Amino acid sequence: MKNRFICAEEVAQELSVSKSYAYKLNRQLNEELKAKGFITISGRVNRQYFYERLYGAGKEDE
Repeated sequence: MKNRFICAEEVAQELSVSKSYAYKLNRQLNEELKAKGFITISGRVNRQYFYERLYGAGKEDE
């Protein structure tokens, strides 16, 4: 089973962006989740939410 959270390093690789931008993106997504009442983990974001927000997909395609 894949990890439920995606870290900034994986985000950077997935989107071909710098690590610093990936951290910024993770912070933004975590702020959105926090505003919805979810508990967040610094430096990581829910993988399903990441794919949903970036690609509009409900689930990651494997």
